[in-house]
Amino acid sequence: MKKSVILTLLIGLIAFGMQAQIDRSQMPQPAPAPEINLEEAQRFELKNGLTVLVVENHKLPRVSIQLTIDNPPILEGDKAGVSSLTGSLLGKGSKSISMDDFNEEVDFLGASINFGSQSAFAQSLSKYFPRILELMADAAINPNFTQEEFDKEKEKLLTALKTEEKDVSSIAGRAQRALAYGKTHPFGEFTTEETVKNVSLLDVEEFYRNYFVPANAYLVVIGDVTFGQVEELANEYFTPWTKASPPSLSYEDPADAQYTQVGFVDMPNAVQSEIAVQNLVDLQMNDPDYLAALVANRILGGGAEARLFLNLREDKGYTYGSYSRIGNDKYGPSRFSATASVRNMVTDSAVVEILKEIDRMRTEPVSDKELEIAKAKYTGSFVLALEQPSTVARYALNIETQDLPSDYYKTYLERLNALTKEDIQQAAQKYFSTDKARVVVAGKGSEVLENLEKLSFNGKAVPIKYYDKMVEPAEKPDYNAAVPEGLTVQDVIGKYFQAIGGTEQIGKIQSLKLVYEGSAMGTTIKIEELRTADRYAQTTYMNDAPMMGVVAKGDELYMKQGNNKIPLPEQMQKDMQQVMGIFPEQSVAANPGARLTGTEEVDGRPAYRIEVPGETVQATYFFDVETGLKVKEASVINMNGQTQNQEVYIKEYQEVDGIKFPSLKTQSMGPQQIESKLLEAVVNYQVQESDFD
Repeated sequence: MKKSVILTLLIGLIAFGMQAQIDRSQMPQPAPAPEINLEEAQRFELKNGLTVLVVENHKLPRVSIQLTIDNPPILEGDKAGVSSLTGSLLGKGSKSISMDDFNEEVDFLGASINFGSQSAFAQSLSKYFPRILELMADAAINPNFTQEEFDKEKEKLLTALKTEEKDVSSIAGRAQRALAYGKTHPFGEFTTEETVKNVSLLDVEEFYRNYFVPANAYLVVIGDVTFGQVEELANEYFTPWTKASPPSLSYEDPADAQYTQVGFVDMPNAVQSEIAVQNLVDLQMNDPDYLAALVANRILGGGAEARLFLNLREDKGYTYGSYSRIGNDKYGPSRFSATASVRNMVTDSAVVEILKEIDRMRTEPVSDKELEIAKAKYTGSFVLALEQPSTVARYALNIETQDLPSDYYKTYLERLNALTKEDIQQAAQKYFSTDKARVVVAGKGSEVLENLEKLSFNGKAVPIKYYDKMVEPAEKPDYNAAVPEGLTVQDVIGKYFQAIGGTEQIGKIQSLKLVYEGSAMGTTIKIEELRTADRYAQTTYMNDAPMMGVVAKGDELYMKQGNNKIPLPEQMQKDMQQVMGIFPEQSVAANPGARLTGTEEVDGRPAYRIEVPGETVQATYFFDVETGLKVKEASVINMNGQTQNQEVYIKEYQEVDGIKFPSLKTQSMGPQQIESKLLEAVVNYQVQESDFD
């Protein structure tokens, strides 16, 4: 007992003595940065200029091959899209092997080979490495460009571009790049239907000859291979690659705005505003303050613990996330940008908060905790990345292409841990701007411009410049100019009813059945719709099998999957009640909340726009000014934190029993345009009670 008491006292005294020696008022000094033992890639060069880097890793019997051509930016001009088409045609066989045989052999070997306009990538088991390298080299050096495949890829690109023209984030990205660099700079130009139509197969072949050359090319091989094996095979398969250098191009250097300003692109279908606050930066990886700039950006907008996220999401609730990024480029200016997608009503407030956070980075030192977290994040990601063989190859490629010292990554953590709060603030002052920033907003002008025009920051008004979707200067949108004085929602819908058959004829309809059919990704999609004055049922079939239904009768509204009935959310039920009836436009005309908000061009013709607000579903109807016919329907569904945007274009009408019904509808589904045709229209359909079960 006595021994145990003495032992307890001794332990207590030792603990007290140790505690007394620690000054807890001072932050502990960080431990020295761990020594990084980074294996160096082995390298050799071919006579044609190709540099080969090899990273041996024999843990798994796999190998990856990466071909990168480090050319300066390429201006495509009035044939923008030629690089994309070149990349899509590369890898479709070669002059010695057809596309089908090429793909079949790659699949048989369990491998993959992919190409870009100035790159290629392949993976395989190491025992098939010689053949895969041979196939990749053959497809790269002797491409099989055919008119048939060119026409297919060109049509795919044109279809994708048509879809993008209605995508707010795509238009916003286009405007951000074009306003930062100018449309005559490689980073500011963009691909359009017109420029793609200018591209011929001969243009693709010329682009390939000019820029797919070995002068700035690097072949990186990682995995279960030996240096000697790679050297022998690379010499055999890539020596035929003709020595050449890309043509030199010149273009004007971009410049920041003379003063902070807003560039606004009106997107009437936008449910959120896409915001970017940006400026140009001259930053390269070999700059002494490169790491300080990265850490400053991480503290500002690098994730959920960063200032932008904590302010705009956690504090204000404006958005699901706000982030920033800073680029680097050895060939010229890159961009710093802080971005967010926010609700329409808080667009102006969100812009101010982003500017405030950028300004605070410039004017106030970051906290010890923020710097500690940022360093820990970078340290963790750096150490984890070292476990991947691809990291060694990437670092070796960076050292080759970015003019970095050979010990750049061995001293990475040491330089990171040495950064001070002063270093971070100086980097923010150098690379982040609030007095020459370009604020780019793509959003619904009818809802955001009134407040955006009042925007000021640091006591100065922030002027607005207007642009169209092609980023050409435009006049301020006038949303009511084309609406005759006194015209009402009821007038527009009344004209629509006259156009499709007349109110007297429509009044005779007690029930209606419509069936539409289209196809997507090889699947036939059929939609059957039944309507009465107070009931509604819609069933979707895929390859003739019923997949989903929506039923509304009285107070009962639910979604149906098989035998399961899932009640719709209360807010959605209220919104659906607003479009009940034989024709939903009848309910719209009676809805006191429906508004005639102006005109908008639909397929090149002016159309009146009627908006119907809702808690979950917001609907918009468009009626041709001249004919009165409905030409477009749009809906925005907000549920469970997700937003879904749908647009349906009505191309043609078909008369059945004296009433005209939409006979051809198109809508987007991902990159595809889905076209649905009217199969059946039955006026005064004999409704059965089971139809609404």
